[in-house]
Amino acid sequence: MKRVYPLEDYCIACRHCELMCQLEHSNSRDLIHLLKDTSSSSLKRIFVVQQGPVALALNCRHCEEPHCAYSCVAGALIKDTETGFVHFNQDKCIGCWTCIVACPYGVIVRNPSTGRIAKCDMCPGRAAPACVEACPNGALALAEA
Repeated sequence: MKRVYPLEDYCIACRHCELMCQLEHSNSRDLIHLLKDTSSSSLKRIFVVQQGPVALALNCRHCEEPHCAYSCVAGALIKDTETGFVHFNQDKCIGCWTCIVACPYGVIVRNPSTGRIAKCDMCPGRAAPACVEACPNGALALAEA
């Protein structure tokens, strides 16, 4: 099972990962439109936190024991036993936000335009997630768990 791992020694807080995540999940997939978009149609699913010289990108860890999925009363979050990913089914989400509270990393966000959540989906259809491919310093690694 592959996961995205942050490497704090290489992160310079450039936020390319955030921008490319947001672009990957946007409707237009056009950077110019994205920068001008004031709606919340495309939300980033990775967050760079910085304290002094130390920076680290946080995204869904697709936990072995996913508290978000365990807390989801609607069954909208399901752990795939084959891939290890925690998948989100938007049609089942009732917007109770329990998963947001349960996530130990604080990386599940509320999507105000849908009334549901947004979380890392590992960018299906790509060889590697957009955040990993965008990082100029290799501060995000896609590796086996």
